[in-house]
Amino acid sequence: MFLISFCFLVLSCKTETPPPPVDKKAIVDSTITAFQKTLLEQQIDSVFKKYHFNGSIAVFKDSLPLYRKENGYSDFKRKVKIDSSTIFAIGSVSKQFTAVMVLLQMEQGKLDVTDKVSKYVKEFQIKEYENITIHQLLNHTSGLNMMGGKLMFKSGTDFFYSNDGFNALGKIVETVSGKSYDDNALELFKKAGMTQSSTGDVFKGSNFASAYLGNASKFEEVPNMPKRLGGKEIGTPAGGILSTIQDLHTWNNALYGGKILKPEMLKLFMAKSAERRHAIFGKMGYAYGIMLNIGKPNSYFHSGYIKGSPSLNIYYPETKTSVIILSNIADEEKGKGLVFKPHIEVKKITDHLESTLNQLRSGH
Repeated sequence: MFLISFCFLVLSCKTETPPPPVDKKAIVDSTITAFQKTLLEQQIDSVFKKYHFNGSIAVFKDSLPLYRKENGYSDFKRKVKIDSSTIFAIGSVSKQFTAVMVLLQMEQGKLDVTDKVSKYVKEFQIKEYENITIHQLLNHTSGLNMMGGKLMFKSGTDFFYSNDGFNALGKIVETVSGKSYDDNALELFKKAGMTQSSTGDVFKGSNFASAYLGNASKFEEVPNMPKRLGGKEIGTPAGGILSTIQDLHTWNNALYGGKILKPEMLKLFMAKSAERRHAIFGKMGYAYGIMLNIGKPNSYFHSGYIKGSPSLNIYYPETKTSVIILSNIADEEKGKGLVFKPHIEVKKITDHLESTLNQLRSGH
C-alpha cells in the first residue's frame, strides 16, 4: 500500500508541469513600451491642442506603433478629413531620396562622389563651378546658391543650403541611369516597399492633401499643387516627393535597416561631413541630404517646407524609432519659427524620451 501511494505521488509530481521561467527582459520591455505610449499620448496630444495642429503625427518603434493621430482637413473647402492614407508634400525630406539614388548609381560603378559635377552636367563646365564635386552638392558645401550665380565661398570650405545643388544631383542621376528622375524615384519606392509615394509630376491618386496658407478660419489654397513642385522654383529632386506617414516609416526601416544601400554606402550616406546652423532647429551635423543631432541622442532627421506644407522625419537608430510629422497648412505671416513650433516641441519630447530610454538600457 505504501509502495503504491509512493509511486502515485512520484507520478503525480512528474506530470505536474513546472511554471515557465519568468522572462524579465520581456516584462521590462513591455513596461517601457507602456510608459512610452502613455507619455507620448499625453505630451503630443497637448501639442495638437495647443497649436490646433492640422496634420498627422506618428511614432513607431520598429514596426510597433507607439503613437498615431490625425487631426483636421486635407481639403478645407470640402471639409475632407485627414486620415491614415492622406498623401502630403514632404518638401526637403525628398533630399534623402535623391542622395540615395546617387549612391545607388555609385554602387553600380556609374559614378563616384569624388567626381566633378562638370563631368555629368554641362552647366557646371564654367570656371566658377569647375571644381565642385558630387560630394559637395550632397552635403551643401559646394558654395552654390542659385544656378548661374557666383559661389558663396570656395567649394568645400563652408556650408550653404542649396536646392539648385540637389536639382543638379537629380540631373546626374538621369544622365548616368538613362532614366528620368521620376522613374528612378518610383523604382526606389518599390524597392523600399512604399506603396503610396510618388513625385508631384507623376501623381495620379486622389488622397492628396491640398496645401494652404493661413489658418483654419482664414485660408487660401496654394495653386497648382502638386504639379508646381516640379517647376523651376522648387525642383523635384530638392523637394518634390509626395508621401504618407506609413510610407515614410517603411522608408526609415528599409533605409537604416540596410535593405536599400550596401553597408559601406549606407555608412557614407550617414557620415557627418559638414555642420550647419539651422534657422529653426539650431546647430547640427549634415550628411548626405540628412541632418544629425550633435551630441545625444543619436538621430537622423530632416525637415521640409514648401508653401503650406511643413514636415519633419526623424529616425533614432539605437531604438529603431521613427517620428513623422506631416501637415498641409502654414500661417506664413507668423514666420517659419512659429510654423515649425509643433515640430520643434515634438522633437524635444522624443529626443528627451530617447535619451531616457538609452540611459535605462545602459543601466545608469
